[in-house]
Amino acid sequence: MSERTIALVTGANKGIGYEIAAGLGALGWSIGVGARDEQRRESAVERLRAAGADAFGVPLDVTDDASATAAARLLEDRAGRLDVLVNNAAITGDWPQEPTRIDPGTIRTVVETNVIGVLRVTNAMLPLLRRSASPRIVNMSSSVGSLTRQSETDDVQAIGPLAAGYPPSKSFLNALTVQYARELRGTNILINLGCPGYVATDLNGFRGVRTPEQGAAIAIKLATLPDDGPTGGFFEDAGEVPW
Repeated sequence: MSERTIALVTGANKGIGYEIAAGLGALGWSIGVGARDEQRRESAVERLRAAGADAFGVPLDVTDDASATAAARLLEDRAGRLDVLVNNAAITGDWPQEPTRIDPGTIRTVVETNVIGVLRVTNAMLPLLRRSASPRIVNMSSSVGSLTRQSETDDVQAIGPLAAGYPPSKSFLNALTVQYARELRGTNILINLGCPGYVATDLNGFRGVRTPEQGAAIAIKLATLPDDGPTGGFFEDAGEVPW
């Protein structure tokens, strides 16, 4: 079994996920690069290794039960445990997304990845996380998932465009994470939500004002919380995000 801290980052082949993997790899951790596209996954692993990280590929489609089970088995065989899970994989879904125009199927597709995918992967990895001395789960949310911000401002940078798919999926993820925190209370597993800010990625057509590296910082902070750190919280670089 590996003595290094073992982390799995989903959607780690590009953007914020890649930078989370890079940041954790720079700490000397062993990083599982979770991604469904083999070519992009292996390319990311090669780049991380070239930078000195102990990275390895984890084939993972968060929408598929068998894929999540196989990923857990791979980590079981490789390390016998998992110390940190970062649920980063997400999609925005097709447009239009105005509530009066969105196809209900778009909402289903977005929720399948952004919410049920997190549930699926987390539950597959929990037996391995329970073997860790200091397990951490980081669910990557968004400022658009804040109901307070959605109702109090029209700032597109803060709340995104009008959309009934992606933003509500992040609000759903926030609520799910709180329920996990309630169930896991009394264990040593800390689970929190990270808000990366408005990052320039392909999810927003690279219109964001922050770099993926800046967006990854909150996930790295939450992944390295001390044992007496918070759980069930929603955080960005500046502190707690209003629900």
